[in-house]
Amino acid sequence: MAKKFTVLGLGSFGFNVARALFEEGHDVIALDRNDDLVLKIQPFCSQAIIGNAAEKEMLATLGLDEMDAVVVSMGDNVSPSTLVTLYVKELGAKKVVVKASNADHGKILRKVGATQVIFPEMDMAVKVARNLSTPAVLDYFPMTGDYIIAEVAPVQEFVGKTLAELKLRSQYNVNVIGIKEFIPENFILVPAADFTIKDSDVLLVIGTRDDIKRIKQLKKE
Repeated sequence: MAKKFTVLGLGSFGFNVARALFEEGHDVIALDRNDDLVLKIQPFCSQAIIGNAAEKEMLATLGLDEMDAVVVSMGDNVSPSTLVTLYVKELGAKKVVVKASNADHGKILRKVGATQVIFPEMDMAVKVARNLSTPAVLDYFPMTGDYIIAEVAPVQEFVGKTLAELKLRSQYNVNVIGIKEFIPENFILVPAADFTIKDSDVLLVIGTRDDIKRIKQLKKE
């Protein structure tokens, strides 16, 4: 089901968020004061608007209270993004996602109403570090506490074995919640215990970061 989003600020982060949401089939309003950026985003959004997000009167015309989320991406300048976040919240936005330049900026944004604060460079740095530290983990999604959902490429010891034979749940406290098959292309949600792992599969697993690291050490007996 299509959702409604507004993206305020079309720098690299805002532009790519707007484009990705639109390509996922959602209704996206994109706004920036830069004519060239607005022209550039037009093919990748439902409505592209030239305007200053720091003007509350302009924001009031966008129907922010009807959006599923509003994304604020105002560069590294703390004052404008903080002010815009305050205005967006006052205008009734249900969810406000804001790009922050640093930890202190993030604290301020939360105090004025940000629902979620994003640190793109720091988040990407952590992601790269995790992938370098654990090469078999292709991608991961943090959850509450130390739990993550991760996409894991099968180590050689997995291939040809069933999930029951691997005993990932009983021995490693890791649950396989999905399998991405590429030959043929398919996705299996909560695969059966007799599913046999192929070298082309990708496992979608949930567990603590340490437990997921441990499954790399699984060896043939």
